[in-house]
Amino acid sequence: MVWTNRKAWVFDMDGTLTHAVHDFTAIKRALGLPTDKPILESLQKMAPEEAAPIEKHLADIEYDLAGRAEAAPGSFDFLTRLQAAGCRLGILTRNTRRNALRTLEVCGLKPFFDDDWILGREDRRPKPSPEGIHHLLGAWSHTPDQAVMIGDAIFDLQAGRAAGVLTVYVDPDAAYPHRALADVCVRSPREVEHLWRQAPAAHSTPSA
Repeated sequence: MVWTNRKAWVFDMDGTLTHAVHDFTAIKRALGLPTDKPILESLQKMAPEEAAPIEKHLADIEYDLAGRAEAAPGSFDFLTRLQAAGCRLGILTRNTRRNALRTLEVCGLKPFFDDDWILGREDRRPKPSPEGIHHLLGAWSHTPDQAVMIGDAIFDLQAGRAAGVLTVYVDPDAAYPHRALADVCVRSPREVEHLWRQAPAAHSTPSA
């Protein structure tokens, strides 16, 4: 069954556990980057001395946005239930680790995540690379068939697919333009919790 034995949960942060507030087109314009290319990939193609000031400007923009973050509907309750069921919880974001920590603190979600399991773009190769998921699963001694990746962007879905884990697509508009890359499509973390709770034995504790 889809949810059985899923004890390792990896979450994207911005737009998944939080309300989406990043206007990436506006950010690209502010940074002087092409609006039709992903930000991190554009920076990777630059010489380090050219990219460095832009990366700092990007981090400053993201830090400001982190201070205005709000938890998405159902995030707190869902994380509470997963934690109570003994699940491992991690964050894998294309944001910086500093900004991830600030976002989670502002939203009131930080207590659910150990610092070691919050991975920013400087910690492992950013999504769509599955490297961050592999790292967390290795640290937790879990296998891909025990894991879930939840995100709202194509990079999240590509990373989940590449890691071989159950991939959940969050889209509040229920448009799901990248549906082909997802195992499950939902509008919010609250919907994920509903599906997970309804699955027989999905979150039961094995008997001794």
